[in-house]
Amino acid sequence: MKKHFSNFKKYRFLLGELVKKGVTLKYRHSYLGILWTLIEPLLTMIVLTIVFGSLLHRSNDPTFPIYILSGRLMYSFFSNSTKVSMKSIRSHSSMIKKVYVPKYMYPLSSVLSDYITFLISLIVLVGVAIVLNVRPTLYLFEAIIPLIMLPVMCYGIGLILATFSVFFRDLEYIWSVALMLIMYTSAIFYPVERIIDNGYGWLLEINPLYNVIVNFRNAIFGQPLDMRALKLSALFSIGFLIFGLIIFYKKQDEFILHV
Repeated sequence: MKKHFSNFKKYRFLLGELVKKGVTLKYRHSYLGILWTLIEPLLTMIVLTIVFGSLLHRSNDPTFPIYILSGRLMYSFFSNSTKVSMKSIRSHSSMIKKVYVPKYMYPLSSVLSDYITFLISLIVLVGVAIVLNVRPTLYLFEAIIPLIMLPVMCYGIGLILATFSVFFRDLEYIWSVALMLIMYTSAIFYPVERIIDNGYGWLLEINPLYNVIVNFRNAIFGQPLDMRALKLSALFSIGFLIFGLIIFYKKQDEFILHV
């Protein structure tokens, strides 16, 4: 453990450079640049609020836009970070072949660079909450817990995807389908009660992302943490991380033969 920690300290500068590169490259050819990080979720929220607010008869509910935006922001980070992490080893193949760098740095930098973008996008959530007069409570401090669990979960899943995608390139298409299923079972734009009342509540419990989203929303709306969702999200986050680290370290020496 001491060896790995000292190795991490040795390459922490490189990790910082990789994170900077990930953030800057994302908006390199964009006129709006990082401003799009604020505009895109706002526009998406408006469209989803108009469409689903009308369908679900919640157009007059001032909290519905925040309900949608909070779920959408967390899903966007989950989706983007795992997709970039999955490609991180192959996209740095030239560097891997030339110099030694701890390979876990590549998926880690992918998650961290997207996490920075995600934290910036939370400015939109704060702004919308102020406009709609959703007042913060002491429960808001509990949002730190899901905000820590989410990147840990994404890194664990990213390690798993990065490992398997080196050997199975079609995983990229399979994960796109999986992300669509995760999105529709994360209750981003519909009330949770509709799923539970129809007997499909188990779909929410087995969805690792939903268990993080529900407590993030509870913190925003001044409600205590859902302890069952907290335990499940902790289990998923730690479980994915441990499994991801084990499988990544077992297979990392074979990467150079396949990238």
